[in-house]
This record gives sequence, C-alpha cells and structure tokens, in this order.
Amino acid sequence: MITALPGIGRDDIETTRRSLWRYSAALPVQVKMPISLGEGVTPLVELAWRDARPHFKLEWFAPTGSFKDRGATVMISTLREQGIDRVLEDSSGNGGAAIAAYATAAGMRAKILVPGYTQPGKTVQIRAHGAEVELIPGTRQDTADAAERQAADVFYASHNWQAFFLQGTKTLAYELWEDLGFRAPDNILIPTGAGSNVLGCDIGFCELLRRGEIRGLPRLFAVQPENCAPLHATFLTGGSDLVAIEAKPTIAEGTSIAKPARTREVLAAVRRSGGTTVTVSESEIVTAHGELAQMGLYVEPTSASGVAALSKLLDAGVIRSAETTVIILTGSGLKATQRIGELIGRLS
Repeated sequence: MITALPGIGRDDIETTRRSLWRYSAALPVQVKMPISLGEGVTPLVELAWRDARPHFKLEWFAPTGSFKDRGATVMISTLREQGIDRVLEDSSGNGGAAIAAYATAAGMRAKILVPGYTQPGKTVQIRAHGAEVELIPGTRQDTADAAERQAADVFYASHNWQAFFLQGTKTLAYELWEDLGFRAPDNILIPTGAGSNVLGCDIGFCELLRRGEIRGLPRLFAVQPENCAPLHATFLTGGSDLVAIEAKPTIAEGTSIAKPARTREVLAAVRRSGGTTVTVSESEIVTAHGELAQMGLYVEPTSASGVAALSKLLDAGVIRSAETTVIILTGSGLKATQRIGELIGRLS
C-alpha cells in the first residue's frame, strides 16, 4: 500500500532545481543528499496525429534513456540514506540500466537480472555502469522469479515492488500538471507492463486533486501488446484477480510481463480515472513506430504502442480530437537499434 499524501501546490515547487527534485516537497521522506543526474523536466511536444494534436512526453530525454530514471533516483537516494550498499534488480532492460546508473553514482553495487533475449543496447549500458549482469533463460517472468529466489542474499530493489520507486514515478503527474499550465490533461496513454507509470500518474494526480489543484483526474489508458496483455484480460472480467494468459513474444519487450506484481493497484487506478485498458497488435506497433520516426521521434518499439492505441481510440470515439491527450514515450530508440534495424530491413 502507498500512504495517501496531501500533495503540494505550485508555490511548493523549487523552480530553481532543473530536475524532478523540484517536487521534493511531495515526497514522504526528505532526502538530504539526492543522487541526481538531472532526471525529469523532459520535453512535452504538441504534434499532429490523425486529426488530433496530442502532446508527446519525451521521457527518453532522461539520463539513461527511459522514464525509469524517475523511480531510480528517489529509490536509490532513499536506500543509500538507509545504509543499503548493494542491490538486486530484475528488468527487461530499461529499469536495470536506471538502477545500475544511479547505484554507481551513489557508490553502491548492483546486480541486474535480465531475460536472455534483452537487446544488447541495454545490457551493454548496464555493464558500462559497472553492474553485474546475469542473463536468465526463458521469459520475463522467469527473470522475476529468479530475482525473488536470489533476494534471500541481497537487498531486492525491485522497481515493481519498492514504494519509493513509485514516489519517483509520481513526479510525472506533477510535471505534466506544470507543463500544461497547472491543469490536468483529459487523457494519458501509457505503454504498460508492470504499470509503474500508471500507478505514478494515479498517485500524483490524486494528490493534486486532494490538494485542490485540479478539478478532476485524467483518464488513464493502460496500453498492452496483444501478445502479452494480462492486465487487459483481467480488466475485461470486471474483477482484479489476475487472469492467466499464454504470453507470446512481442516487439514491445518492455511491456512483456505476464504476471504484474501490482495488478490490483494498477486496475484500481485505471478504473478510478474512468479510463480503460487497450491492446494493440504487433503490426499496429510496427506501423506506429515507423510513423513516429517519420515525424522525427525515434523511440523504442514499446513506446510506439501508446500511439497505436491513440489511433484506435480516436477511431472508436473514446478519445475526441479536441481533448488534451498525452502519450508517454517511455524509451529511446537507441536502446533497440538491432531490433529496429531488423524492422527496417523487413519493410524495405
């Protein structure tokens, strides 16, 4: 459980700090010496898409190239102040890179478990930061299971479990609120695996609503690939008990999680916002990825799923073109150079 906090107002923002630590007053514990690499304060760009003009949140401008830096800076900073000097993490790549970077910046050791199929652009980055990397055969879930077994011997700093990681991701909500002139958007589309960005937006916007800074919550749309969509399958039942699925390989590897650790919390957040879950096919992701690249936005394929979902939701009339809609572009295309090269080769 994440304890409900009162939130902060615009006067509580430390505007001289060019990082997400400008919202430090919103955190439950004040960190004396944050481990910061300048994360947060990412661009929000309004561009044409179909007959709409959504806002694209370029989270790959983070120091390690993905949104995971938001949670990593707060979690690692807090753990270091508590005396933790070595951490274990399991990841499909981006989370591992973030934990590796912030751990080394904090003078901590890190071991990162990743699936054997993880893109070299991510594993090389993790190793470059000095972390130990172990490739786990099988699925993303096999990697999570291996981490839980190894957690008996080292502190498990899982970005899917640690509450302080979510305290970092909630700064995305505060930042969008500030970006949009201190108002909430109507809709936020989020590529979703374990759901940390869904939970972060829920926590942050609920705090802003509680504080009286916004009039209502934005609708949260959790986007999953059809090949691995356990949250969507569960959402359709109307319940919260995870529905077992047969996960298939997906180009959106960052969201390939068959058993999300916080299923109940993620679905509660989506329902509370009035949003829904959405699935997109592999071909829809590939098409959206190519269209984004032609617009100048070079993202990893996982990020493109959010834009693919926007097209479906606009066509269905669920989202209207006049509404203020934000798509979270979670990671850099440079992290998936080999995979993107294969896509271009198939399409050429």
